[in-house]
Amino acid sequence: MARKGEIQIQNAPEDVISSVVFAPKTNQFLLVSSWDTSVRLYDVFNNTLRHKFFHSSPVLDGAFLDSVKTISGGLDNAVKLYDWNTQIEQTLGTHDAAVRCVEYTAMVNGILTGSWDRTVKLWDAREKECVGTYDQSAGKVYSMSCVEERLVVATSDRKVLIWDLRHMGNYVERRESSLKYQTRAVRCFPSKVGYVMSSIEGRVALEYFDPDPEVQKKKFAFKCHRAKENNVELIYPVNAISFHNGYNTFATGGSEGCVSIWDGFNRKRLCQYHLYDSSITSLCFSDDGSSLAIACSYMDEADNKPEPCPEPTLYVRSVTEQEVQPKKG
Repeated sequence: MARKGEIQIQNAPEDVISSVVFAPKTNQFLLVSSWDTSVRLYDVFNNTLRHKFFHSSPVLDGAFLDSVKTISGGLDNAVKLYDWNTQIEQTLGTHDAAVRCVEYTAMVNGILTGSWDRTVKLWDAREKECVGTYDQSAGKVYSMSCVEERLVVATSDRKVLIWDLRHMGNYVERRESSLKYQTRAVRCFPSKVGYVMSSIEGRVALEYFDPDPEVQKKKFAFKCHRAKENNVELIYPVNAISFHNGYNTFATGGSEGCVSIWDGFNRKRLCQYHLYDSSITSLCFSDDGSSLAIACSYMDEADNKPEPCPEPTLYVRSVTEQEVQPKKG
């Protein structure tokens, strides 16, 4: 149920929501991918489902190329381009296993897809063809994020590969994850200083790109998305991260159903929203930071399945400055 400052989006997907992404430079249109095999475009202002199309298998991620074209990928191994104006669908190509991550990079006007086949592919957005396949020998691609020329790839073997999109002959750096358990999400700071990653074990790590030892001393990890029940600490996966472009603060979403906003540089939690219907599976701030899309889906993580099982729900929250602006002093 939506609370004050939120709207619940109607006609949500029928299975786990895998990703939510706002269109560039607007908080009106929201792209949503789901395990029900659909990719949907919502008009948030009018709370309507504008259109949807389908893959042949669950969809794991989606991204905007521009205001009307999107890219998506999933368990059918296919990379699909869709034009929402003409409703024309095009399959750019495939991976040898599921397409887990999709990004668009304006730096090289390219589409990046990361797969469980242990590769990242770069597709030319104009020519609609694959121009490079890059081995992520450290494991399956679980999450990736790019900011200008940097691409950060987090893998199943707890490795982090940092690439330069201008020179993709080899990765720039290979790091061991600061987190002991499986990675769930990685996102780059809009300010380009580093990245934040999360794990299944209720932890988040803040990392810096600069190899200078003095800068590296600033990196840290912290516990979050935990609760106590009968004096027993319950630890929840941190499934989603999204940055506020204006302040470099970020939101995290966990399987206990909470969303928290963090000031990473000052190591403070700025606020925590109310408990949502089920696990937070994806988050996305709009470009201007005025809205936050929140996807909730039951992910079969509880020992005892709740009855009735929560339906997937989708919310868009109006964000206040007090919730996301770093506090002075």
